[in-house]
Amino acid sequence: MTHSRLRKGLLAGAVFVVIASATTLAIASRRIVAEQAAFRAPTAARCYPSTLNRSATLPGTSLNVSPLPDTYEASARAQISLLGAPAESIGGLHVSGSESGSHSGRLRAYSQGDGASFVPSEPFSRGETVTVRGEVKAGTHTQRFAYHFVVATQDVVPFAKPSLPSGLDPNEKQHFHSAPGLEPPALAVSARSAQSAPGDIFVAPYSGPGPPGPMIFDEAGNLVWFDSLPKGIAAATNLQVQQLGGKPVLTWWQGYIPSQGYGQGEEIIADSSYRQVGRVHAGNGYKADLHDFHLTPQGTALLTVFAPIDCNLSVVGGPSGGAVSDSIFQEVDLRTSLVRREWHSLDHVPLTDSYSSATGSSTTWPFDYFHINSIEQRADGSTLISARNTWAMYLMDTASGRVQTWIGGKHSTVKLGAGTRTAYQHDAETLPDGTISVFDNGAAPKVHPQSRGLVLSLKAGSVSAVTQYEHSPALSSGSQGNIQQLGNQDMFVGWGPEPYFSEYSASGQLLFDAHMHGSYQSYRAYRFPWTGAPGGAPSIAATPVSGGRAVVYASWNGDTRTASWRVLAGASAQTLTPVASAARSGFETSVTTPGAAPYVAVQALDASGAVLGSSPTIRG
Repeated sequence: MTHSRLRKGLLAGAVFVVIASATTLAIASRRIVAEQAAFRAPTAARCYPSTLNRSATLPGTSLNVSPLPDTYEASARAQISLLGAPAESIGGLHVSGSESGSHSGRLRAYSQGDGASFVPSEPFSRGETVTVRGEVKAGTHTQRFAYHFVVATQDVVPFAKPSLPSGLDPNEKQHFHSAPGLEPPALAVSARSAQSAPGDIFVAPYSGPGPPGPMIFDEAGNLVWFDSLPKGIAAATNLQVQQLGGKPVLTWWQGYIPSQGYGQGEEIIADSSYRQVGRVHAGNGYKADLHDFHLTPQGTALLTVFAPIDCNLSVVGGPSGGAVSDSIFQEVDLRTSLVRREWHSLDHVPLTDSYSSATGSSTTWPFDYFHINSIEQRADGSTLISARNTWAMYLMDTASGRVQTWIGGKHSTVKLGAGTRTAYQHDAETLPDGTISVFDNGAAPKVHPQSRGLVLSLKAGSVSAVTQYEHSPALSSGSQGNIQQLGNQDMFVGWGPEPYFSEYSASGQLLFDAHMHGSYQSYRAYRFPWTGAPGGAPSIAATPVSGGRAVVYASWNGDTRTASWRVLAGASAQTLTPVASAARSGFETSVTTPGAAPYVAVQALDASGAVLGSSPTIRG
């Protein structure tokens, strides 16, 4: 993250947690010693602990740690995250690998004041057992702690150059005289209503013949903004509006998507002028995944990670020398880039819960048993997770990381009412009234007749369906997709690989429907109010027509304030005067000059007639 650019507006706080009594500490200390003596490093390529769903809280202390005690999934480049006590109360740290020996490093405080990470000077060795010892003070008491974890052996999935569609459909891309380099996907709007919510639509198209990139379009299907990704970056996903320091910002993921269906890249933050103000990377040697990213009021970011590691999969019918994709989420301190917490699916959910098969998996194609696709830290101290390949949502205690409630899947801990079972679902979110929205893919392979947006009520240990939203004609999305509740209670649905975007009233009436042509798809789609004020100048092009006149084309990529365009013309670049004007018409407005126009320029005007920006002067 670019720390200096984010320094303003980020919130910092101090969280001081009261530690238990001296008697409790003594009991906990004896428990730590016993666990230490019982722990043994794996003798085979094992990837999960003997006891699942352990707590990240060190007994007798306020500290929640990662890597998790007794985990087998730690990264060789892991930092030791100690969350839950001020940095100055943590000391006496000694970190030692069974093969790499003692590790020097720095204890670096989180900007929130509630913990610190020990950052080793050198990476650990794969397969080794790492022992962490230290102490934490609470008032007049000092409690010693010790725990272990095992470093995983990373599985490196071979790089495969993305193959692009042929682009034979001439309707797939848009073209503009004034901005010939953009070439965004073409859009068709098939349903509109005055009752739909205000705001523009935010997508990130990829997999088409044109360049991928984040994209905004309006209710009529007109382009507002498109940002072609730099050469070498294969895709963008998850474009949305979030808050940073009390101001709206755009965020999106960009990077490489292997055939296995996860991301290896980074998160981008841009302001309302589309200037990049931050880049967020995953910590501990990982790369950020495409599936989810949230900025929090505490100056942190939540993001997902996929980490293929070597694993003996014979217990689930896979190869003994195989590999599994571990699903991870991290909470990262934006100012310091330190990892405050890290959660691994393999520590908490068994391989046998998957609806995917390990048969036929390999180190080239790891067993993707979990496939995390959304994370949400809730106000009640829990975190809601959706996992595609277990058909389940999970409520876990945020502090300890322990899963408390399984919603769906093979071992649901709540009773599932009629029509509530999801399959391969995405994007679980808690709505203001406490219900949960989720995009139920129902495929692939096909389990339900069609995909749907679904709102669930979870009360008294049972789940009931509140509303569902289906598309006509029916769409079956084998991956991706999302559902968003809007400010007026409408529901906006992005259909993932089926390149449709739909808005429904709360009762299920279709209010808006649009789609991209051809082979494009967008992982998610949203609607947000947005004011864009690009820092550059408007773009202009001109084509001569009969009588010495010219058709002048004007656009301003990303601007939402322009109400009309004024054309200036003259015999020289220094003698331009207004000759014509026209109301803004879509992304690109054309205006014909009334007479000969050797030189032309355009001015963007707001609704009051004030000049917002002027283009360069060109020959007409």
